[in-house]
Amino acid sequence: MNDYPGKILEVNLSTRSISSRKVEPELIKKYLGGIGLCARILYDEIPSGADPLGEDNVLVFAAGTLVGTPFPTASRTEASAKSPLTGQFGTSNSGAFFGIQLKTAGYDALVIKGKAAEPAYLVINDDEAKILNAGFLWGKECWETVDILEQKHYGAEIALIGPAGENLVRFASIENGRYDGWGRTGLGAVMGSKNLKAVAVKGSRGRNIYDTAAMLEAVKKGQQLIKSASSYMAFTEYGTLNASIPYGKFKATSAHNFTKGTLPDWKDIGGRPIVDKYGSRHVACQSCIIACGHWAEIKEGKYAGLRIKDLEITPVMSFGATVGLDTEAIIKASEICQRYGVDMVSAGGVLGFAIELYKKGILTDEDVGFELDFGDDEAAFKLLHQVINREGIGNILAEGTKRAAEQFEQADRYAIHVKGMEIPFIDPRGRWSTWTLGMLTNIRGGDHLRCRNPVENLRYNDKDEAYMKERFGFKKPMYDRLDMPEELKSKAIDLENDTVDIPEMSKWAEDLINLYNAVGICIRPPVMEKVGPTIIAEACRAFIGIDINAADLMESSERTWNLIKLFNLREGEAVDASKFPRRFYEEDIDGNRLDEAKIQAVLEKYYQARGWDRKTGRPEANTLDRLKLDDLDN
Repeated sequence: MNDYPGKILEVNLSTRSISSRKVEPELIKKYLGGIGLCARILYDEIPSGADPLGEDNVLVFAAGTLVGTPFPTASRTEASAKSPLTGQFGTSNSGAFFGIQLKTAGYDALVIKGKAAEPAYLVINDDEAKILNAGFLWGKECWETVDILEQKHYGAEIALIGPAGENLVRFASIENGRYDGWGRTGLGAVMGSKNLKAVAVKGSRGRNIYDTAAMLEAVKKGQQLIKSASSYMAFTEYGTLNASIPYGKFKATSAHNFTKGTLPDWKDIGGRPIVDKYGSRHVACQSCIIACGHWAEIKEGKYAGLRIKDLEITPVMSFGATVGLDTEAIIKASEICQRYGVDMVSAGGVLGFAIELYKKGILTDEDVGFELDFGDDEAAFKLLHQVINREGIGNILAEGTKRAAEQFEQADRYAIHVKGMEIPFIDPRGRWSTWTLGMLTNIRGGDHLRCRNPVENLRYNDKDEAYMKERFGFKKPMYDRLDMPEELKSKAIDLENDTVDIPEMSKWAEDLINLYNAVGICIRPPVMEKVGPTIIAEACRAFIGIDINAADLMESSERTWNLIKLFNLREGEAVDASKFPRRFYEEDIDGNRLDEAKIQAVLEKYYQARGWDRKTGRPEANTLDRLKLDDLDN
């Protein structure tokens, strides 16, 4: 291999020691970078049963293999630790420019251990790394902190926490500069527990390429593939909001804490027209040709003057649907989360949960101190600040909906989570698909970003009585172009009956997204539809000279998924953990509720596709042996 940095920087905040170690080529081939390296390091270096907010937890930032190249969308860095929210494997992915700075400083990954005796921040400038005092930054919100650190460390990219992380809110985020972040699983609280305010990293080394001509050819092919995707033009214009109106039409949004399916004026609140009204320009991450982000501006009204990167489906659903806010209040909610370092999905879930408890009489005026209602932005923001600062009822809600529900009688049925993590906008009663099954099988809890059918078709919402199929809805050329092994493709997609086998596709989609998160590329639909393991292997061979093919890449991704599953089992994941909230099985939306027995049958088929025990969901010995993980079965 040529220029793969091959180094891990390790910082122990307790002892204030800093060292680096080599990454052996065999480890790179087995786990690549990004999520793969994170999984291996966490499994090996976090003691079983460690307190997520204790000194034994380990926080890792690992940039993807292709970060630092012009391969389209190659910007992304995985951050991982044991989650304070779920007690399981915690991980999140973010783009922008942090990863390329880490790579050009000479490192695949940054490993942070221990706890600083006083507030600290870490500065990395190529070979030089220092732990500095952060007392002057502690208590400051994120945007102000970035302003200060950018002046002190010109050109550095900054990962940091706000007051939510400092106060150990269990769903605090790590912010990636001003407008991006590692949002899910509470990694900001891990940084806060280590007294670590920020990491500023700057690299100047550049990247050498093993075969420049082959790399440029792979880049050209990758760009052509993405631009030929059926969703490319729509995503360059409206980004993730393309899915908003279909999910409203299917009555599959999180409206009012998953009680309504959709809202009467949903198109105006959270549909594509809000991009035309509030968006002024597009925003792209490193190496991206899609530019799905939007710069939003509010020009009049009580939030006049607010300018922010926003208009994504996550805040629109979390605050517009779950909490019932209007568009301008959604943009304001995004600003609060970015300034104070809070995961938007969990924040919206906690607010929706609290509002419903108040309306049910489980929370009272005495508990809260003021009235709560869906659509009341002032009350929602007052409560959100209480959560951030752990004041009053906010101190309970800062624990997340699962733990908070344990403090109030009959509150658990209103806590909408899977495995302790608040689920995002998709109500599976309104749409059952590969995507919705993925909220159950997800290795980090209830979430939508680790499993999605690469050819999901939102023009259709056919309901299969057995929950095993979803509509394919494309012509044969789409099938032919999909980069999957033919034997698996024919099992996952039935052209004659125009259906997708959900368990089979789920396994493939999870491994494919794991591959993206290992090499550092984006999971937007134009990428998922067109960029498969074949072109990624070509890019890896050209860039770092690694002898690897498409099958090797998918095996690496599958190995990582199984390793994380073993981590979760070691940390106590229960056999029956993969369950939706009781509401989805017992309450109707538009005449629909989930059939628990049928979903269990789908799970069992998925386990079989994974080579796991059909009843327990535990990886079988022959699967671990095939993936060279047999020595880790615990």
